[in-house]
Amino acid sequence: MIAGTIDLIAVESLAHKATGRELVREYLRWVADVARTNYGLIFNIDAMIESDIQDQSKFYPPTGRFYLLQYAGRYVGVGCLKRLAEGVGEIQRMFVQPQVRGVGAGRALVERLIQDAKNLGYLTVRLESLKALSAAHALYRSVGFVEIDPYSENSMKAYQPPESLGTYRDSAVFMELSLRAARSDV
Repeated sequence: MIAGTIDLIAVESLAHKATGRELVREYLRWVADVARTNYGLIFNIDAMIESDIQDQSKFYPPTGRFYLLQYAGRYVGVGCLKRLAEGVGEIQRMFVQPQVRGVGAGRALVERLIQDAKNLGYLTVRLESLKALSAAHALYRSVGFVEIDPYSENSMKAYQPPESLGTYRDSAVFMELSLRAARSDV
């Protein structure tokens, strides 16, 4: 692995949006394969990508954030924050390419999203993740997230047939971080 610095780039320009689209596509294809293989679930990837990139109220200011992760001069990951409800943010699309995992890139990204959530006035941050992604859960726990019951505002409702929502909920880990009691070193 090439040593390098970790930089987080806010998605603002058309070029950044194009790069974000490709990284979100890579992430969603990977996670869709995990979901299909482990749980028999199918996601509408194209609809998810279009919503992520085009919906200015989703991951963009003033209520959200959309970052590209750059390492050793290459874009290698993505991470987003959106407003889920009054006082509640949600982290989505956390992805670091496999060849860069283990260098602290995911931690830098999640810590930045948590700080952004605090700065935006969110009192709580939530996320949902497939149970098979245990390394991600370990990262989230290390910054203070705890498991919770499934929350009704979960993002997959729009991308799953209604009859498979129960299967999705059973395949996912739902987590929450209270920003009132969040660790001060994050």
